[in-house]
Amino acid sequence: MTPLSMSQVDAFTTTPLGGNPCAVVFEADALETNTMQAIAREMNLSETAFVLESDRADVRARYFTPAEEIPFAGHPTIATFYALIESGRLPFSGPVQSYTLELPVGVIDVEVHGDDGVPARVVMSQRAPEFLRQYGPEEVLPLFGLRPDDLLQGAIIQTVSTGTPQLMVPLRNSDSLRQVEMNVVAYRALREAGDFFSPHFFILEGATAKGNTFSRHLGVPPDMVEDPFTGSATGGMGAYLWHYGLIAKPAFVAEQGHWMDRPGSATVEVVGPPESIGTVRVGGPAVTVMEGILRI
Repeated sequence: MTPLSMSQVDAFTTTPLGGNPCAVVFEADALETNTMQAIAREMNLSETAFVLESDRADVRARYFTPAEEIPFAGHPTIATFYALIESGRLPFSGPVQSYTLELPVGVIDVEVHGDDGVPARVVMSQRAPEFLRQYGPEEVLPLFGLRPDDLLQGAIIQTVSTGTPQLMVPLRNSDSLRQVEMNVVAYRALREAGDFFSPHFFILEGATAKGNTFSRHLGVPPDMVEDPFTGSATGGMGAYLWHYGLIAKPAFVAEQGHWMDRPGSATVEVVGPPESIGTVRVGGPAVTVMEGILRI
């Protein structure tokens, strides 16, 4: 057996057992891909992060869901940097320090904010958005128990990628959002024929008075049926909203997970004009809930 140190970190929250949990496995360079996938199945979380050495950036990481590797993900990025700094594996003097992270999609910038060497908030700069295939409401909404009038008036359903392609589905209100329920068989057929990893449903009001948007993000087993907080899709959502003029300002607070009793929130800043967005900065806090040794 080769023991590996690991932490479990809840991202986009300061409250243990809130936000989205991520297992972070340190010094994972010797692991084969199939072993990483098996560990992710064992952890059975939305994603498990594996920290690796890089010759291009300060840190390299690979992210796996229980079913597959994903090229980019938000909450593992927040969790990984929080865990690296808290454990002393990455130097941090504060109050703001910049790092680079190598992922399968390329190198991205990460900022860590904090005081006295203690991380308080991690902010990632996602890739410039790609606006991909558009879908008719009749193709998508019935697969989730929704009707055409559940869609936000005048909005389109479209895949947007800031590293991982996600299907953006803006809905008119919280009643429509509550109704979302996946027909798994029909959805699998749409996903296989489509260009997205998973669907992101959202409304233009928060779950609390502090939020400006509220979202739900669905998947199919062996992945999580619903994701507590989806940082990558939050970036794509921010780009979508700014690009189509659905928000008045390019900075807002996104909320997710409240109906799962895992409330989370993120700051979102879209950088660049609506027709030429350069990046989306998504940030939030994190908290470690578990530390241990993985024996494999």
